[in-house]
Amino acid sequence: MVEVKSDIAVLKTDMVEVKSDIAVLKTDMVEVKSEVHKINITLENEISPAIKLLAENYLPAAIRYESSNKEHEEMKADIELLKKVVAEHSKKLQKIS
Repeated sequence: MVEVKSDIAVLKTDMVEVKSDIAVLKTDMVEVKSEVHKINITLENEISPAIKLLAENYLPAAIRYESSNKEHEEMKADIELLKKVVAEHSKKLQKIS
């Protein structure tokens, strides 16, 4: 009987420790929830609008770049053609003179 009472006393002590640990965990969870809330507010107010702005500006910029690149390639082709024509005309002018 004494042994059972001793075991019960040990269990009670262990339960007090477990309850204390649970209280610490609850406090930690409150802190974690607070930090998560702050992170969510930062995401909502700062990060998301910045990403949205980047996305809104990316497509028009990409389209302008693509158009500009196409124009650049067309100008290069025109310049090559002009070089050939000028070279041919130069040869013809040399034959005439």
